[in-house]
Amino acid sequence: MKKHNFSAGPSILPQEVFQKASEAILDFNGMGLSLLEISHRSKEFVAVMDEARAIVKRLMNLGDDYEVLYLQGGASLQFLMTPMNLLTENGKAAYTDTGTWAAGAIKEAKKVGNIDVVGSSKEDNYSYIPKDYKVGADYDYFHCTSNNTIYGTQIKSFPEVDTLMVCDMSSDIFSRQLDFSKFDLIYAGAQKNMGPAGAVLVVVKKDILGKTGRNLPSYLDLGLHIAKESMLNTPPVFSVYVSYLTLKHLEENGGIAAAEAKNEAKAKLLYDEIDNNPLFEGYAAKEDRSLMNVSFKLTDESKKEAFDTAWKAAGISGLNGHRNLGGYRASIYNAMPIESVQVLVDVMKNLA
Repeated sequence: MKKHNFSAGPSILPQEVFQKASEAILDFNGMGLSLLEISHRSKEFVAVMDEARAIVKRLMNLGDDYEVLYLQGGASLQFLMTPMNLLTENGKAAYTDTGTWAAGAIKEAKKVGNIDVVGSSKEDNYSYIPKDYKVGADYDYFHCTSNNTIYGTQIKSFPEVDTLMVCDMSSDIFSRQLDFSKFDLIYAGAQKNMGPAGAVLVVVKKDILGKTGRNLPSYLDLGLHIAKESMLNTPPVFSVYVSYLTLKHLEENGGIAAAEAKNEAKAKLLYDEIDNNPLFEGYAAKEDRSLMNVSFKLTDESKKEAFDTAWKAAGISGLNGHRNLGGYRASIYNAMPIESVQVLVDVMKNLA
């Protein structure tokens, strides 16, 4: 590796994926054409799209009652598309507010209809995951954000609700084993564990759509995207292809179970150093600590210059915390090797 890349996203991807993607840009499948210049309706790319969708269902162990889409607009557009496709005109939806992106989802959903925030950690600057709430059948759906990149919190146990379950999994999808059939709609921006920026993955149970009574604009209608097999308009070809390569790499290397074991080991290594080193302290409540994004700070700000100089000299990149929180943030997505985490831990030890 040229650098130890702790960026929160766009983020590190497997080196093998970079190699195969670069070859496809020059000559895709021996066609004498670049992936970037072939028709998205050519049989060669349709095969990519079909397998990119199929591999998601294999990894999540989902059946034919679910559809997989690769769309554009990122998770931010899904903030709006979710209520437009699921919220009835006179209905209401329940949301939890656990961070900046959850708050963004709530803001957009309120433009569509009635939204109740049933749990929030905003008053404590999103340092924990709210848990003491109930969601009844009087809601059209419940929406949560599984992992909060800025504050380093993660839902460890999803609630039981009496309505549809929707989850934004942008920053921890495919990082841990879950019963994905518990969710009726999942969406995730590609640029964390899946691929480059440019695509958003949507996994949706088909029979929940088309029941709102709304006359939706075509592009905002998930049902139309399903009917056109993610080809309602020209898809983000490169992002879809690299996402396919990344998920293929995951599948061939032990799947989600193997990734989870590695992610737990990486997180333990770093959190143990934070907890045992008097110069550092974590931000998130310990029971809600993220396996993907580790937010922490110095206990002695006079050490900041020395620490910053040391981690940069060690070839570490992307460690600065988000502007909303400050401090430091180490994003340790699936492709981050534990050796890079050890480099950071060694720098922290040396500072002490």
